[in-house]
Amino acid sequence: MKPLGHYLKPEVWRTPEGCLIILSAAMPLAFATWMSLLNNFVVEKADFGLAEIGILQSVREIPGLLVVSALLFLLFIKERTFGLMALILLGVGVAVTGFYSSAFGLYVTTVIMSFGFHYYETVQMSLTLQWVDKERAPLSMGRQLSARSIASIIAYGMIWVIFTFFGLDYKWVYLAGGTMTILMVLFVVFAFPSYTPKEVQHKKMILRKRYWLFYALTFMGGARRQIFVAFASFMMVVKFDFSVAEITMLYLVNQAINFWLAPKIGKFISRWGERRALICEYVGLILVFSGYALVGEAWVAAVLYILDHLFFSFAIAQKSYLQKIADYKDIAATSGVSFSINHIPAVFIPVLFGHAFPDEAMWMVFAAGAGMAVISLILAFNVPRDPRPGNEVVIGGTKPLPQPAE
Repeated sequence: MKPLGHYLKPEVWRTPEGCLIILSAAMPLAFATWMSLLNNFVVEKADFGLAEIGILQSVREIPGLLVVSALLFLLFIKERTFGLMALILLGVGVAVTGFYSSAFGLYVTTVIMSFGFHYYETVQMSLTLQWVDKERAPLSMGRQLSARSIASIIAYGMIWVIFTFFGLDYKWVYLAGGTMTILMVLFVVFAFPSYTPKEVQHKKMILRKRYWLFYALTFMGGARRQIFVAFASFMMVVKFDFSVAEITMLYLVNQAINFWLAPKIGKFISRWGERRALICEYVGLILVFSGYALVGEAWVAAVLYILDHLFFSFAIAQKSYLQKIADYKDIAATSGVSFSINHIPAVFIPVLFGHAFPDEAMWMVFAAGAGMAVISLILAFNVPRDPRPGNEVVIGGTKPLPQPAE
């Protein structure tokens, strides 16, 4: 292992990959603060029930559905600059959240925060696939997740200390989280140059038939994610009466494990391939969601929650699968389109499930999640062992692309 001083040298960290890692750490300082406080904040300050939290989560995902509009901004702004602006918007939205505890105020601040978060996420994915070689991409994405986990641990640790020992008001904690993200963005602005991609990206919306399996996996991933984001942690508060400190500790454990495990998952995907990684993910999710539907003990629910969160790291496989099958110039446009596809179910599932199922029948939400994981597993078996242009799927592919002459 190299000494710490080696990594502090500018020539080591002042690279495109270093820039992506620092941005990955900047985002959760705001977003982790928002997430860890949200369910207790809306229950204590706004008296939310399952229907109201469903509406808020659906409102939060509308910017994700519209994220393809980023292509319009990229006609005039460099992709890196746009990503930095998005992070600042995220920081501002989180910073002011605690000052607006009415339902309407929460919906407005959530939309502001969410536009910043989703625009940043699509740019981060796009820049990673452009700046990092295919062989290193899964490992690089794993390191970015690890950096995200470190920042989340810092945020969750501070929140746990604040609410356990000091009882500070929500609004000041939200303000601190948003401000820290903004300060890290300013550091990147002054510390890193503007990197140029290898090829100019398409600046229009692109849908290609040969990417259909990636689109389908992305759609189902968005549906599964909403079960976790909108209802799993809400169940912890409503069904098992978890406090802010307990929810934050749960997040803290998640991120501590993810910090250690995410780079290893990246290596696993590089070595064993996207197909095996996705199959492992969806088999695990079927078991986790079935457990959610049946759980009656708080500690069992907490274990399931941790396992559920760990499977998010396997989303690296979807992104590296796209990188292997896509035309290089399609990456920015396809990243934007994929985020919009991912958020189609995210817009209607929280509000639909929140109104369709009564609070006492929350198990039905998770039973539906298990069904979604089964569909995803079937799709995963259609990922080839060696994905590349012309070999995008096992069944249902298009004609092979012409190969360049040697």
